[in-house]
Amino acid sequence: MKNHVQWESSLFELIRRTSVDLPCDIEQGLRRACKTEKKASRARWILETLLENVQKARDKDAPLCQDTGSLIFYFQVPVGFDTNALVSATRLAVARATRLGYLRQNTIDSVSGAACATNVAYGAPTFYFEQCARGTVDVRLLMKGGGCENVGKQYSLPDESLGAGRDLEGVRRCVLDAVISAQGNGCAPGILGVCIGGDRATGYECSKSQFLRKLDDKSSVKILARLEDRLLKESKALEIGPMGLGGNAALLGIKIGSMSRVPASFFVTVSYMCWAFRRRGAVLTVRGGFKKWLY
Repeated sequence: MKNHVQWESSLFELIRRTSVDLPCDIEQGLRRACKTEKKASRARWILETLLENVQKARDKDAPLCQDTGSLIFYFQVPVGFDTNALVSATRLAVARATRLGYLRQNTIDSVSGAACATNVAYGAPTFYFEQCARGTVDVRLLMKGGGCENVGKQYSLPDESLGAGRDLEGVRRCVLDAVISAQGNGCAPGILGVCIGGDRATGYECSKSQFLRKLDDKSSVKILARLEDRLLKESKALEIGPMGLGGNAALLGIKIGSMSRVPASFFVTVSYMCWAFRRRGAVLTVRGGFKKWLY
């Protein structure tokens, strides 16, 4: 991988835009949710305030939220591409974004409690790589705040407390329980990423990867697409609303994926993303030049 400076520049711009500019599909989702709430209600006021925040962050080139979260990068690269150099360029871009205030210094050493000045440390940021038969680099970034991360849940079926068996009805009960348990925590309205199957680690990886889907995207598996729609309608009926203060819009969307599992285990993993759904992506040349935005 050549032209290290070009790579750092392009990746910095991806981080900057992800931090300050809410994707159009999420902003439109907030606007649709706002229209469903009663005029002069707390729910409508909250959503109007969030939309005002979105515009101010964009105008002032400032982070959407003070918790700029953990950074998760997903790369699809050509076969044989130098991923070590790509990691190095990404870390330099993260450090630069931190110095310039687009990222808060929120990477903490778990033993000493010391903050990392650059947000570059073991496990920070997080990288996923896939080598593909392609001539460009596809990079996508999630910035996931700690508040929404805290309300994620994982279930092992059967679960007698929920009356949930090892079937899609059991999955449905788990997802609704996760919504009820979260209430307004996690900064609702949020989006859920769900994984059926896998093990404890891969279940969370799969559930978070669902956030790479656009808000209006439907699962290609028809039975899962129907379940996504049903659960979204049922979440509205709970009347939890924005920030848990009542209303229709506890969630903007639910995305469900599935993985194979071993016979002894049946996990349902639910990840939660807050209204500040910081997700961006770009296609770059093999030299690091920008080609197009993906969101």
